[in-house]
Amino acid sequence: MIADLLRRPQDLGEWTADAVRALGLLSVVVAAIWWTVTDAGILALALPALLLPRLVGARPAFDIVYGVTVLVAAWSNVLGLYELVPWWDLVVHFVATGVIAAMLFLLLARCRVVPAPGTAGFAPRVALVIVPALALALSALWEMVEWFGYTFVSDEIFVAYGDTIGDLCAGGLGGVVAGVLVTFVRLDRRARVSASVG
Repeated sequence: MIADLLRRPQDLGEWTADAVRALGLLSVVVAAIWWTVTDAGILALALPALLLPRLVGARPAFDIVYGVTVLVAAWSNVLGLYELVPWWDLVVHFVATGVIAAMLFLLLARCRVVPAPGTAGFAPRVALVIVPALALALSALWEMVEWFGYTFVSDEIFVAYGDTIGDLCAGGLGGVVAGVLVTFVRLDRRARVSASVG
């Protein structure tokens, strides 16, 4: 995995994915200058997440979609879009949770916890069960972080029972869609190599 993290980009897609990562780093600097240190901190939390596609060897298109999704979720917080646009929170929970759950599935496959898509040991039911479960776990963790922030950091963070249930449902549905994508769309560039060798 370290070799994948450090390898040079090979084509336009990989260069574009790395540009999204650079944009994440630039976002932290911009937020620190024109917004607040807290906003810069929120964006800085996205930086390790932006490196995950490199570690797992994700295909460039998925890497780009994942990176843009993570940055949109973080910037939506900084810009207050979750408060300004009532339905935006559900959209981000649906898309971001699904995309992140799919990436975590690829990480589990790289760590040989689950069979990698496209390999002989992979069965569609594995992704169709594991990815939604990961999404629900991520959704629950997300809501715990919101509760922690509301309780111990700032009462300006919106936490309500209805909002929490809606977010969990949106994240779970995103996980179902992501499970289908992991099953039928090649998201890992190594899956092609494994399938062709076997």
